[in-house]
Amino acid sequence: MHKVGAIPFDIQNDRISLLFVTSQRRGRWIFPKGELKTKESHKAGCKREAYEEAGIEGKLLKNFPMTVRINKNDSSDINSAAVTYYPLLVTNQLDNWPEDSKRERHWALLEDAGRLVERDDLLNLVMQFNNIKPWILAAAKGKKEKRLTAPMQAQ
Repeated sequence: MHKVGAIPFDIQNDRISLLFVTSQRRGRWIFPKGELKTKESHKAGCKREAYEEAGIEGKLLKNFPMTVRINKNDSSDINSAAVTYYPLLVTNQLDNWPEDSKRERHWALLEDAGRLVERDDLLNLVMQFNNIKPWILAAAKGKKEKRLTAPMQAQ
């Protein structure tokens, strides 16, 4: 089964921080992911999963999909799934969210993220993200500038 996920991140100058959540079973640091609902787009599914699992909202960088094979241990089996992750520039982090009683969140600098993840599949994903860092930074800065210069909406 193909799934979608988000790689939540934020930037400050040229530094990137990634937001991880704990997995439900083992408490490992992962990125939000899940199955698409019927007729749901990748963008909508990623944003929904990020909200449900991490309590965040943001701008999806749809031009940078990264599809990886993610392994999941279920009792004695190891199941694999193709997961297409999209970078998600976090614009809002909520104090309460649907899975806040089941998961923890943790921000880590991109250069430290490899020490946080325990599995090769996620380490490879972090390395892919790092390999396209210049383009992600450029796109994210453009989205942040657009937000800062947008006219105020009438209340």
